[in-house]
Amino acid sequence: MAKILIIDDEETVCESMSLVGKRAGHETSCARTLAAGCQMASAGDFDLVFLDVRLPDGNGLEMLPRLAQAPSKPEIVIMTGFGDPAGAELAINSGAWDYIEKGSSVKDITLSLVRALEYRKQKLSLSAHQEVVALKRESIIGNSPALNACLDAVARAAVSDAGVLILGETGSGKELFARAVHQNSKRSDKPFVVVDCASLPETLVESLLFGHEKGAFTGAEKARDGLISQAHGGTLFLDEVGELPFATQKAFLRVLQERRYRPVGGQRELESDFRLVAATNRNLNQMAEAGTFRSDLIFRLSTFVIELPPLRDRSDDIKELARYYMDKFCEHNGLSPKGSCPEFMETLQAYSWPGNVREFINTIERTVLTAREQPVLFAQHLPTQIRVQVTQSAVNRHETSAAPPAQPSPRAELPKLNDFRDNVYNQAEKRYLCDLMSLSQNDIATACNLSGLSQSRLYALLKIHDLHRPT
Repeated sequence: MAKILIIDDEETVCESMSLVGKRAGHETSCARTLAAGCQMASAGDFDLVFLDVRLPDGNGLEMLPRLAQAPSKPEIVIMTGFGDPAGAELAINSGAWDYIEKGSSVKDITLSLVRALEYRKQKLSLSAHQEVVALKRESIIGNSPALNACLDAVARAAVSDAGVLILGETGSGKELFARAVHQNSKRSDKPFVVVDCASLPETLVESLLFGHEKGAFTGAEKARDGLISQAHGGTLFLDEVGELPFATQKAFLRVLQERRYRPVGGQRELESDFRLVAATNRNLNQMAEAGTFRSDLIFRLSTFVIELPPLRDRSDDIKELARYYMDKFCEHNGLSPKGSCPEFMETLQAYSWPGNVREFINTIERTVLTAREQPVLFAQHLPTQIRVQVTQSAVNRHETSAAPPAQPSPRAELPKLNDFRDNVYNQAEKRYLCDLMSLSQNDIATACNLSGLSQSRLYALLKIHDLHRPT
């Protein structure tokens, strides 16, 4: 008997889905909100979750990775009353077992339930007989559900020699994950060769990849091994593979198929036994449709696909990342370990990090060096542009929350437009000043620098809004 959790705000759906589960001989529980469902999944030992998309307190698809990482790691079936092909794709890519519509027949729902539980039984049976080995994850910091899902994918990919394609925004750590695949594979003691496709000169790309014989072209004074030869026995990592010249893609495809290549100017083919891992921040399928990337090469690259989340989608990892790199840069620069105030971490978590982990690491290094011997890091130590963006975002949120309800009111109760504008503006201005003085720690010079106000104008605004004026 399996335990099934149904998360849906419609009572009739909960009752009908419960009936399907009970008829199949399983125990069912229901939650009417996303928050309640997550709490039950965290506390219970569920095998399968039926998850609605549109719930009163959020979108089920957005919570899917967190539910999948609940202690019992249940299988998840997304269900919705709104047919949405894009939502179906997102659900499957996020790890859902299936995507069904609420209007589906009892037979279809039961079949999905049975297949999901059969898969789970088989998976748990195999896991019980496998030796648990700690995953090598050097410099991959964090334990958020989104990151753990990627690490699970690394573990699955590492045990084979199949091609791996790592997708993610610039700075999200694609090379770190490529190295993790290599370090956890049977090739870990062999070379890990990096090819930066974005920096390959188009006129020399084949020479650099395949090597060349002496005299093959002007300047080839001696024979030279290519990167493919250097990767023999190990892993070849094609970074930014979307930048690989189209003319080279066909030749490289043959190398992947045959594991044989011919150096430029060579008379015979050579062999190289390598495992391929590729990464890109581009949409290769769109490039294939535009005719700039070979679709058959995509198939060879993407037996396993690992899609890395941007840092803004795993804010749970910010504190752990900050602590790790604070300690690392303090040690590297001969500084004593530093603490941090709550506002420092809050600012880090509130920032959107468009440059992802790469930007985060550079920011922490810069912050540690700015503070030097000071034992505690404050938000004031962070770069100005980060603090400004966080403050502006907070002001925008306050303005939104201060806006009146959208429902129409009786004409006689509406204020004059100018009065309404003045009221909203005054509320927003006061909230901005409160945030400004908090962020600057009541330092007038800093507040003026952040806001662009003159000292006299800032004092005047503080007086108008009856705010504490620093002495």
